[in-house]
Amino acid sequence: MSQATETDTDGSGVIQSVSGPVVTARDLDARMNDVVYVGDEGLMGEAIEIEGNLTTIQVYEETSGVGPGEPVVNTGEPLTVDLGPGILDAIYDGVQRPLDVLEEKMKSPFLDRGVDAPGISLEKQWEFKPTVSEGDTVEAGDVVGIVKETVSIDHKVMVPPNFEGGEVVAIEAGNFNVTETVVELGNGEEVTMRQEWPVRKARPAVEKKTPRTPLVSGQRILDGLFPIAKGGTAAIPGPFGSGKTVTQHQLAKYADADIIVYVGCGERGNEMTEVIEDFPELEDPKTGNPLMARTSLIANTSNMPVAARESCIYTGITIAEFYRDMGYDVALMADSTSRWAEAMREISSRLEEMPGEEGYPAYLSARLSQFYERAGYFENINGTEGSVSAIGAVSPPGGDFSEPVTQNTLRIVKTFWALDADLAERRHFPSINWNESYSLYREQLDPWFTENVTEDWAEIRQWAIDILDEESELQEIVQLVGKDALPEDQQLTLEVARYLREGYLQQNAFHPTDTFCPPEKTYLILTAARTFYDEAFKALDNGVPVEEIQAIESVPRINRIGVQEDYNEYVEELKDDITDDLRGLY
Repeated sequence: MSQATETDTDGSGVIQSVSGPVVTARDLDARMNDVVYVGDEGLMGEAIEIEGNLTTIQVYEETSGVGPGEPVVNTGEPLTVDLGPGILDAIYDGVQRPLDVLEEKMKSPFLDRGVDAPGISLEKQWEFKPTVSEGDTVEAGDVVGIVKETVSIDHKVMVPPNFEGGEVVAIEAGNFNVTETVVELGNGEEVTMRQEWPVRKARPAVEKKTPRTPLVSGQRILDGLFPIAKGGTAAIPGPFGSGKTVTQHQLAKYADADIIVYVGCGERGNEMTEVIEDFPELEDPKTGNPLMARTSLIANTSNMPVAARESCIYTGITIAEFYRDMGYDVALMADSTSRWAEAMREISSRLEEMPGEEGYPAYLSARLSQFYERAGYFENINGTEGSVSAIGAVSPPGGDFSEPVTQNTLRIVKTFWALDADLAERRHFPSINWNESYSLYREQLDPWFTENVTEDWAEIRQWAIDILDEESELQEIVQLVGKDALPEDQQLTLEVARYLREGYLQQNAFHPTDTFCPPEKTYLILTAARTFYDEAFKALDNGVPVEEIQAIESVPRINRIGVQEDYNEYVEELKDDITDDLRGLY
């Protein structure tokens, strides 16, 4: 987190009034979004409204004890983040202060107000290996060297996007800290390993492209029925206890992304503690290295100052864009955007702005759009391609999807994974309601699945969707008249749908094999269910009673495909057994 000192100031004022995290200062020479230091303790804040000689500031720390007459000092700079090696394997608060450094500074896990630290270490030495030579010409965004940031990730040192570029006149390999010059250009510009970037401004790119590659998650219901693209956007709405956080944890661990940025925005402290304690212990299934070696955590719990919660989403997306510029695929988890919206609502009410629906500010939709629009699959200014996939959890009160945050998010994102408390109560996990969820990426991702998995991917997926849709309609009749009143063909459809639900849609996150399901296995489970469907209806057409079809011993093995390591052989044998058993009935 780059913060100017008092020597950088271009104006100062005094506090006129304090209302929670909102402070009004008079006679402060400031511009919108300038970072300021408030009160005798120097609490960090940001100018969010200017009217005459009065400046309204949202303060990122607790303001109790701060009173009128205390000084307000302006830095003249917007809220920025420190970008450079050291971001990964780090845990920050909402304004990119490293929590471990602050704890060491305070000699206590309880942090005092006004304490500060840079987002990345300014003293640590990194081994810099040049990728260009003296005499080469470089432009903004070009990679000039490589630093081994973690065991998993090579950090690419780039010319800052706001530099003009030019001829390299001096460059050498060696150990440097992030403030030392590693490249000198002929126009006098000096490149260091550290960049600063305003969090509310998107980093530049040449073009935002249509994503064509799926973000493979290893979760059958997501990859099979409701896929998200690399560079796509998704929302996970659901009531308390339905599994939003667990779903995001699974995505963070198994999603086909190079970098994970996990933003805990206003969630309960014990939940974030679990993330902070578990993630460093988790093994990366791709490399066997610690998962934190490619992860950056931003922890802003519900008991932290509300204004910092409003900024933590921007901090996270800016870090994600930085690694996107290096050509990496980044997955950003925001848990949850509802808490972020609630922070905006509180600040808006203290500013006495005209409230919109349910008290949220009128600009709620615009802010959500600004966040999700920064996701995408991009051609970067250095010629590489990278992506930021934004996956936001939504916590609608009482599970009411008609509330403003869910509805405004729905207008923006292209993938909707609706979590269902009833499914969670029935121990059906992941508890994603297949009747309410959707993905608008299906058609543009089908060519990838056709080429990399199987030619009939789209066909068999549509078959599964049709069966589940028919089951949903039949269940309404069953509730009125009972299952036995249905014709035999409809009873058989319900039986096939049951195996789709139990063997395909359900997945055991605690089983070492079933926790991750590659697309090939996802497809094979559907082929086994399809074999049962085809052969069962042939048997029914040949006069076999539905009770005998349901009683064959081989079909329940469909539910065990997920836990098989050698699944190819298992499924082929199972399909043969199902066929033999059913044909043996007529």
